[in-house]
Amino acid sequence: MRLASTHAAVQRIWTVHLRPQTGGPALTCPRCAHSPVLPAASARSAALTHLARHARADALPGHLRTCQCRRTGCHWHPRHRGCAGPVLLALTCDRSGRVWRLADACAACAAAMSHTAVVPPTLLGTGRAQPAAGMSRTARSTPPFGPAEQQRVRELLTYLATALPRFSSPAARLLALQCALRADHQGQIRLPHGFLRGMRLHGRAELWLELEHAGWLHRPSRSHSPVQAQLLDAAVLHQAPGRTARIRAAQWALRPSPLALPPALPSALQLTALALAAHSTSGAGGGELEVLTRQCGQPPQQLEDLLDQLVRARLVTAWHHHHDSGEVRWGLPAHSPPNRTTPQR
Repeated sequence: MRLASTHAAVQRIWTVHLRPQTGGPALTCPRCAHSPVLPAASARSAALTHLARHARADALPGHLRTCQCRRTGCHWHPRHRGCAGPVLLALTCDRSGRVWRLADACAACAAAMSHTAVVPPTLLGTGRAQPAAGMSRTARSTPPFGPAEQQRVRELLTYLATALPRFSSPAARLLALQCALRADHQGQIRLPHGFLRGMRLHGRAELWLELEHAGWLHRPSRSHSPVQAQLLDAAVLHQAPGRTARIRAAQWALRPSPLALPPALPSALQLTALALAAHSTSGAGGGELEVLTRQCGQPPQQLEDLLDQLVRARLVTAWHHHHDSGEVRWGLPAHSPPNRTTPQR
């Protein structure tokens, strides 16, 4: 006998449309009465901001959240083996970039949806994590890097795969990752020139312009030292972890254990190696090919070429694409010393 729930099912599906018209696209939402006209450059960011506000306003305890895809007949994706896994927030965009949907979906449905990224809970939190009672300042400020930093970077790579345009360059994605993790609670970024030199991004003004044209950030001035910018992505502005925890993740992303990235690697290889490190343990790793291509901003064929280059650079011992499952598996050296040579195509 099935017991009836004492809680009414709550719909957690939010959709916005960017409708072209004279003067710029209009943002329309079935739950809101107004339809503001937006500058084309900031329309994408405005859509994500609007969805994030709805999700925070309609917050629901985890045990009451259900797979909205299943409730609608699972027509958002091709057929699969059925609902499974935890309920996540799935952000989906159509091919044209005019319709954006944020909805609760189980892990199985979210993985089966096209043009979809899982929004980490850390991007929609409204509070800051508090240290455990009785923990000393030293113990809570200087623990070794571990799974928490790795998971935070992996989640943010997944989010940026959808929040940034598909054509965003690998260098711009690496810069966006550092900006998102190093921004203060008001979304302001200050990156010293020495830091950018270490990333081989100093003087790359085109990368900042790329992120500005995507409506993801704004630079009020080009003459400041250190480089200053303002994040415009509301979901990134409301990350739950404190800034100290996020900066630790940013530092891990520069030297992602268990891989050790040579500083002279091209940006495409750096981003690919970072994605592999985010999905690896001490000696091996794996992930779905579709997920990796989105995180690296590369088509499957180009990603396979980049994996070959990482093998030649001895950062990866071998890799294999399991076509039946769509998963890519790779092995890592027992010790990953930096390789000072830049792999050649």
